Amino acid sequence: MEKWELVLLWCALIGYVIGGSAAIIGVVLKRLPERTVLAILALALLLHTAFLAIRWVRLGHGPYLTMFDILSSNIWSFMLIFLIVYWRYQVVRPASAIIMPVIFMLMGWMQLSDNTPGHLPSHYNTLWLYIHISFAKVFSGMVLVAVGLSGIILLRHLQPARERFARLPVNGSLADLAYRFMAIALIFHSLMLVAGAIWAHDAWGRYWNWNALETWSFITWLLLAFAIHLRITFKPSPELSAVLVIGVFSLAFLTFYGVPFFSNAPHKGVM
Repeated sequence: MEKWELVLLWCALIGYVIGGSAAIIGVVLKRLPERTVLAILALALLLHTAFLAIRWVRLGHGPYLTMFDILSSNIWSFMLIFLIVYWRYQVVRPASAIIMPVIFMLMGWMQLSDNTPGHLPSHYNTLWLYIHISFAKVFSGMVLVAVGLSGIILLRHLQPARERFARLPVNGSLADLAYRFMAIALIFHSLMLVAGAIWAHDAWGRYWNWNALETWSFITWLLLAFAIHLRITFKPSPELSAVLVIGVFSLAFLTFYGVPFFSNAPHKGVM
């Protein structure tokens, strides 16, 4: 990795840690420095954007081949979506106490990953690849926001957390908001599958081959659709709805991060 790339990346990661830690501490102390958190995280995101852009230009392809690049770009997309939602929806801001630890975990994993560049065959590099990956990132970011709200619902059963989140709307309202984000996630997951099929036809001459990532992506779509259908039809308790949200995120996490470890298919997980 080039020197300036490394400097930008570390500055971005330090900014995420400072801003995210301030958000978590603010939730615990019931004094969330919202504007300060937003400013620090936004600055860190800009530095991360510069890192990704410089690395993209140097390597000649985007951050979607190796585990290091996949993790880096997903941290970026998670932070971008979370900051937009953080800025627009005040009720979501305390969810940073759940969302930021997930991002911290991904940051640690990224630092342990090999940053050696990968190789992208020319016939893979089409417009539909970028469309497919973009839809995947919006899907996963929306589910992560829903996980943050669902975490609040479940943590409210603990006395200390109940006091910290006392000013938030009741669990039913939080569950409704979480499932609005889940509905957006379903739309983008569906678009991701369609765009991925078109890209696969351009790359390999077939739309669908039931390889490991395709199969588990479809299973994730089914669970996501089931969770939304159950919420609309049977109106389960906010707690059960929250568990389903976390289940969808967990399955998606295993799909997009677990498959690359055991799949020998060409399509290992460029998210």
